[in-house]
Amino acid sequence: MSTSERFDCHYCKESLLGKKYIMKEDTQYCTKCYENLFANCCEGCSLAIGCNSKDLSYKDHHWHDQCFKCAKCSRSLVEKAFAAKDDLLLCTECYANDYSSKCTTCKKTVMPGSRKMEYKGNSWHETCFLCHRCQQPIGTKSFIPKDTGYFCVPCFEKQFAYQCCACKKAITTGGVTYQDKPWHRECFLCISCRKQLSGQRFTSRENYPYCLECFSNLYAKKCVGCTKAITSLAGAKYISFEERQWHSECFTCMQCSVSLVGRGFLTQRDNILCTDCGREK
Repeated sequence: MSTSERFDCHYCKESLLGKKYIMKEDTQYCTKCYENLFANCCEGCSLAIGCNSKDLSYKDHHWHDQCFKCAKCSRSLVEKAFAAKDDLLLCTECYANDYSSKCTTCKKTVMPGSRKMEYKGNSWHETCFLCHRCQQPIGTKSFIPKDTGYFCVPCFEKQFAYQCCACKKAITTGGVTYQDKPWHRECFLCISCRKQLSGQRFTSRENYPYCLECFSNLYAKKCVGCTKAITSLAGAKYISFEERQWHSECFTCMQCSVSLVGRGFLTQRDNILCTDCGREK
């Protein structure tokens, strides 16, 4: 037989005519050479995975199909769901029993792959995490913990939340109290300019809240000297004389502007004068 007619194993040169062979990268090998050169070693039995066996792989590891078993109960994992733990393969039941969390409500295992809810170290089946009031699954919706229960937001508002006396809606976080009534921070406003009063100094008149600026403009006495409001709320000191008021710094002689605080003074019609200027008149 001529060389051009030969069909040999690429490695051992044995003739492959009439024999089973395997092609790898356009090169033929007899089954024995192929297994010696290329076959993967089984993680289970440490033997080569021959051409007549199925090669099952997971993360660069290989098994005979009969060796692909749960490391704990030895049940076959072929075409079944499994989990890995510390390089060991486990069926979902063994993994769940040994490593999965337990549902806080029903105390049963939360199986791998199933949807679960977690909060502060506790776990629930999705169908077990219920609103304490309406008993409906909370799922991915917002919830509020209260004592030992969990409430969906609508139920919490109905059962526990104060109602803002301005907008009549529930106060779920923060809030302020004025005259024993609850308010949202954003609803507690000056009755005149509607500026938010939370965290600010304010006063009231006839039970209505006012910011200091509005209260001064509307109700405070006006200084005769500068015509601006006089309010003790801002710490201002003032002088009162014949139903007229002055800021301390504005109580000065009409003619020479010397301060009259703590000094004698004279009046000339609506003007006030120091004694020196008054004598000159």
